[in-house]
Amino acid sequence: MNWKVEWKPLFWIIVVFVSCFFLPVETERVQSALIESLYLVKWYAREHVLLCLIPAFFIAGAVAVFVSQAAVMKYLGPKANKVLAYGVASVSGTILAVCSCTILPLFAGIYRMGAGLGPACAFLYSGPAINILAIVLTARILGLEMGIARAVGAIIFAVVIGLLMHFFFRHEEAEKAAAAPMMSEADEGRPLWQTSLYFASMVGILVFANWGKTDDPTGLWHDIYAAKWWITSGFSIALALILATWFKLGFMRIFLAGLPALLMAIIQPQHPALAFTFGVIGLSLLSNLKSSRDGEMGQWFEESWDFAKKILPLLLIGVLIAGFLLGRPGHEGIIPSTWVASLVGGNSLSANLFASVFGAFMYFATLTEVPILQGLIGAGMGKGPALALLLAGPALSLPNMLVIRSVMGTKKTLVFVLLVMVMATISGLIFGAFF
Repeated sequence: MNWKVEWKPLFWIIVVFVSCFFLPVETERVQSALIESLYLVKWYAREHVLLCLIPAFFIAGAVAVFVSQAAVMKYLGPKANKVLAYGVASVSGTILAVCSCTILPLFAGIYRMGAGLGPACAFLYSGPAINILAIVLTARILGLEMGIARAVGAIIFAVVIGLLMHFFFRHEEAEKAAAAPMMSEADEGRPLWQTSLYFASMVGILVFANWGKTDDPTGLWHDIYAAKWWITSGFSIALALILATWFKLGFMRIFLAGLPALLMAIIQPQHPALAFTFGVIGLSLLSNLKSSRDGEMGQWFEESWDFAKKILPLLLIGVLIAGFLLGRPGHEGIIPSTWVASLVGGNSLSANLFASVFGAFMYFATLTEVPILQGLIGAGMGKGPALALLLAGPALSLPNMLVIRSVMGTKKTLVFVLLVMVMATISGLIFGAFF
């Protein structure tokens, strides 16, 4: 037996065995943390997998099938115009109101298609960080200066992190750029405006199906929330018309595929997620008909399924671990919340650094970071650490890190995470010094 090769498996077997042997399952905190991990993954499955991740998987699959690699290289590749590439990537979050996990299929899609590491990382950070509704809510609840600092800081972060990722891995990017001229612009089969509307319909479904509720009983955001499912239905109908005409699936097949969703919306209007579920099932079946399986519809479903089976298991495992360590919002995991509150007071380097690290590993659903921070500030958290958490938390999470590693490797993931933490810490220190 070659022990030089086998010692690593033996080491991990011993570690797992000893951990299981001495696992303190009889203690109340461990039992509570285990329950919290199950509650969090249940909540995540109900609130995010169906409405957030599945539309994101379909969009990522569509990018892989209907967007040519040459087009991605032209606008986001290593040789793309830097102002255009980083400008688009850094403000994408104003359109995509998504969390740190929902952005992953979209990031994986453009990165796999040849997008430069810098613009792809700028997109990865900005997608969940520059959520316009979250920024407005931050300004309203935590103060105007905090809202402005979050918006400006997130945009600057996206550009700087992208540029630094490009600089640190410039040799690999140079190799990618050298290969780019060999790609020619492919005939995409339909006009650009049709493809744009096709993607716009799916992005509309993703955004409005997940539109968050506000505490204000009046105003534009509340009105949009009240009509969110009507708006989502409108985008769904637009997608159905596009598939029936431009994708030549025919109105009858589209109608039969969408009929269960329509009936469910009529029978159970108080549970719109059921109609949404039947709509997803109908679209999946439509993509796997014998007549469409070998065409672009079949390819679209295959690419979407490939993203789902690679990303979803890692996300669920990460959510379980995050729930065990940190619990749900308002509940404790194995780490007591009093420890967190005691470590983020004032504006010291350690307080800002801890807030950045804590925010980076904790999972924040869209908009939940604001009430959590409101409670922490009430418990004595400084404004500097609060901004540090706002800049690191929504863009990263433990589940997010696991998936990023599977997409771009351990080294790039570590550098990306460390850049977010360091910049969030510095920003918190500067903001805390002035406010």
